[in-house]
Amino acid sequence: MILGGKIEAVTFDVGGTLIEPFPSVGHVYSQVAARHGVHVAPEVLNTRFAAAWKSRKNFGHSISDWSGLVDATFAGLVDPMPSQTFFHELFTEFTKPTAWRIFDDVIPCLERLQDRKVRLAVISNWDERLRPLLHALNLARFFEATIVSIELGAPKPDPQIFVTAAQQLHLEPSQILHIGDSLNEDVNCARAAGFAAMLIAREKPPAENEQLSSLLQLCG
Repeated sequence: MILGGKIEAVTFDVGGTLIEPFPSVGHVYSQVAARHGVHVAPEVLNTRFAAAWKSRKNFGHSISDWSGLVDATFAGLVDPMPSQTFFHELFTEFTKPTAWRIFDDVIPCLERLQDRKVRLAVISNWDERLRPLLHALNLARFFEATIVSIELGAPKPDPQIFVTAAQQLHLEPSQILHIGDSLNEDVNCARAAGFAAMLIAREKPPAENEQLSSLLQLCG
């Protein structure tokens, strides 16, 4: 078991750490667009979404931020743009549990940590859809605190989101281990706030003491 020493709580990022879009972002976008007579292959939309996401600036996870990102994904493919047509339907689609997949290692890991009286929480860059989504996926039952960036106005890598988590858990930052899939927004930022931190990278060979290929490594 990796946990030990002073660690009393584990916090988790959500997207890419606990859940991922299902079958993919591009599939969901393609399905909604097709209802409105726009037919674009999921693979094309996945590539375009990845490029739009990579180039985003000051993304605050507001509905206008998402609208702009969706428009960038579909730029040159539709007229008028999704923000004027099917964006709100697309935004709502991601509130549904059917649009998401829980990674296979998540439930067994959370159950084992809970059995061992390890306190659990979520720290996520997300919007107002996160809390109801966690309930719909039956994941909310594991977490005693859920810290959402849109509610704080402080998305990762702003360390304030980690400071707030420690305050809500009534723990020192050094007593908390954070797990996430972003080296910058999760690992480096959490450590800057005084947390222990590890990267979850399921599709890459594990690096000693720094990286998990499965959340079950937390529990042995």
